[in-house]
Amino acid sequence: MTADAPQAAPEPASHLHRTLAAGHFAITAEVVPPTGTQARLLLDKALPLRGLADAVNVTDGAGARAHMCSLAAAAILVEAGIEPILQVTCRDRNRIALQGDLMGAAALGIRNLLLLRGDDPTAGDQPDAKPVFDLDSRSLSATVIGIRDDHALPSGRAVEGDAPFFIGAADAPIDPPADWQPDGLTGKVAAGAQFVQTQFCMDTDVVRRYAGRLAEHGITERLHVLIGVAPLASAKSARWMREKLFGVTIPDWMVDRMDQAADPKAEGRAMCVDLLQELAEIPGIAGAHIMAPLNEASIPEVIERSGLTAGRAAEMP
Repeated sequence: MTADAPQAAPEPASHLHRTLAAGHFAITAEVVPPTGTQARLLLDKALPLRGLADAVNVTDGAGARAHMCSLAAAAILVEAGIEPILQVTCRDRNRIALQGDLMGAAALGIRNLLLLRGDDPTAGDQPDAKPVFDLDSRSLSATVIGIRDDHALPSGRAVEGDAPFFIGAADAPIDPPADWQPDGLTGKVAAGAQFVQTQFCMDTDVVRRYAGRLAEHGITERLHVLIGVAPLASAKSARWMREKLFGVTIPDWMVDRMDQAADPKAEGRAMCVDLLQELAEIPGIAGAHIMAPLNEASIPEVIERSGLTAGRAAEMP
């Protein structure tokens, strides 16, 4: 190789990255670590997803409430043979603590990261807690890239060892108006995001228009987009999600079906299965991210019934 020859891109180090790079439709799921100290409380939620989800998110103080820390939860999943996506928020730790957690994550075999701002503490059950926000998600991404690619901290200190992270970000799909530009995602790609998991978007017509606009701007060629979905538990919970959670899209006809269903949870699972199968056919959509707060037991059945197991072909040896 001559000195001017370009270096080959490194091989993806995680199963999720390999699945997406191979063009398989990926399915990720999310679990909230327990408010407790026993690993089994986490594994009771996560083990049913082993072999079904391509990776499992562990949240970092979701809802601005204290839970088992996401780093410990992710390490427990690695030990149990489940590939985690470590959520890292900027809310609770300064840059020194975040750098330490990132190096620790690499040492523990954690490869997938979802970098987030984090909910404001006033949204949680300890509203007097002091937020940190020393970094924002883009500067945190720059820190990750420095550790991964340059083997260095922002201070310039060398980092020994490898940290082959796969970097994720969050987004909220919209039905794009004529003059809409995907500036947010463009900025996240520029900051180093390689995949994005979105807020709930349960309307495939909206997803098609959103994905089409992203494709027009070249985003889907540079970013793996996973759409957030849910097995809805009831019409009441669907209405609450639409009213209380930023960026949620749930069409009226879904709420009406839940209202009319004799078994709303079964109806919610059936609609989620159909939604996954539709999403898998939409150009530019690389996967789905299933979230089901207080209804996590529904996720394994939904994945199995969807028949979307192509990602298994990219499984790590």
